[in-house]
Amino acid sequence: MQRIPIAYGRGHLVLELPEGATVVQPSSQPGLDNERAALRRALAQPIASPPLGELLETAERICIVHTDITRATPNERLIPWLLEVLAEAGVSREQIVLLNGLGSHRPNTRAELAQMLTQDVVARYRCMNHEPHNHDAHVQLGVTSDGTPALLNRELVDADLRIVTGFIEPHFFAGFSGGPKGIMPGVAALETITSNHGAKNIASPNAAFGVTIGNPIWEEMRDIACRAGFSFLVNVALNEQRQITGVFAGEMMAAHAEGIEFVRRSAMQAVGEPFDIVVTTNSGYPLDMNLYQAVKGMAAAARIVRDGGTVIVAAECSEGVPNGSPHDEFLRSTKSGDEVLRLLADPGFSRPEQWQAQIQALIQRRASVHLFSSLPDDVIRAAHLEPCHDIGRLVTALATNGARIAVLPQGPLTIPYLG
Repeated sequence: MQRIPIAYGRGHLVLELPEGATVVQPSSQPGLDNERAALRRALAQPIASPPLGELLETAERICIVHTDITRATPNERLIPWLLEVLAEAGVSREQIVLLNGLGSHRPNTRAELAQMLTQDVVARYRCMNHEPHNHDAHVQLGVTSDGTPALLNRELVDADLRIVTGFIEPHFFAGFSGGPKGIMPGVAALETITSNHGAKNIASPNAAFGVTIGNPIWEEMRDIACRAGFSFLVNVALNEQRQITGVFAGEMMAAHAEGIEFVRRSAMQAVGEPFDIVVTTNSGYPLDMNLYQAVKGMAAAARIVRDGGTVIVAAECSEGVPNGSPHDEFLRSTKSGDEVLRLLADPGFSRPEQWQAQIQALIQRRASVHLFSSLPDDVIRAAHLEPCHDIGRLVTALATNGARIAVLPQGPLTIPYLG
C-alpha cells in the first residue's frame, strides 16, 4: 500500500491506497528569503505604475481591500507591512479604511478580523466588512451583461487610492483568483455577483480553471472592476506552507497578468489519460472550512476523472455547509443535482449562491462524488453527496480490475489537465 499525506483542516490525513496511485500536485516553489523586503521592493518598483510612494502623495482617502477568513492570503503579514509603508510616507490612520472583501460570504467577527489582520491593526485602524446585501453601501457603475446594476462598495469607489490585496491561485470558474476579483465580486453587491455568476455564465466551457480571456465571468469581473478607476494591486503567490513565493504589485491588470503566468507555471499539471478514481482535498484550512467552498476541490478532480468515475473529496467543513446558508437551503430544497439543473434552466429562476450547487450538479452528471468530512451523514446526503468514513477503504473497494487512481493532495491549488 502507498502512504500519501493530503491536506485536511489545519493538518493532514495520511491515506493508505493501493500501489500505483498517481500523485498530482503543484511544482514545488521555495518561499522568498525575506518576504517583507520583497514586498517593499515590489511597492517601490511596481508593474506599469508609479511607485506606491508617489501615488500616496496626492491621496487623501485610501481604501485597502483584503480577502476574508475563507482565503489563505497571509493578511497577518501583508497588511501590517503595507500599513508600515503608508505610515512612513506620512499617511495618517484616519485616512485609511480596511475593507474586508466578503463577496457574498458572511461577515467576519471582530475576533476573526483580529486573527486575519492582527489585534494591533484592528485596534488602531478603521476595519469594516463589505455589506453585499446593503444597497445603500454601493455606487452604481453601469450594468452587467444582463442589465443588472453593477454596484461596488462606496468606500472603494469614493477613495482617492484603491489598494487591492490578495493572492493568486487557480479558480474553478473565474480562471484565477486575485486581480480584479478582489473588487468584483470581492466588494460588489449581491445582485451584481448573482448576475455575473448566473447559470448561463457558469455553464460556459470557458468558465474554468486557468482561463481568463474568453471567460465571460472573468471578463465581466475585469470590466466592472476597472470602472472604479485606477487600482493598485498587491497580490502574492503562495506555496503549500503559506510562504510567499512571488509578489506582484502595480497597475491591477498588468500586475495580475504577471502573477497569473507565475502561478500557471507551477499549478498546471498534465496527465496522460482520465482516472477511474480521483481523491482530492480543498487545500486544507481555511478553504475547506465549509462545504460551499469544497466544490472547488470537486471541480479540480472533475478535470481528470473519467465519465462514470468516482471523485472523493476530503474537506473538514468545520463550519458546516454553512448550515442555514443560501447554499444549504437551496440544496435542501431540491431532491437531486438534476433538479438543481432543471430549476436553473428556467430563465426566471435565481437563488443566492446558486453557482456552487450548479457546478456540483454538473460534476455529478459525470461522476459519483463522496465526501470525507466532519459533517453528519444526513447533512452530507441532504447536499446530494455520499458520505465517506474511510477514504482508503473506499478506494480499495472501488479499485477493481486495474482501476486508475489519482490523488490531488493540495486540491484546487493544482490545475490538472489531460494532455
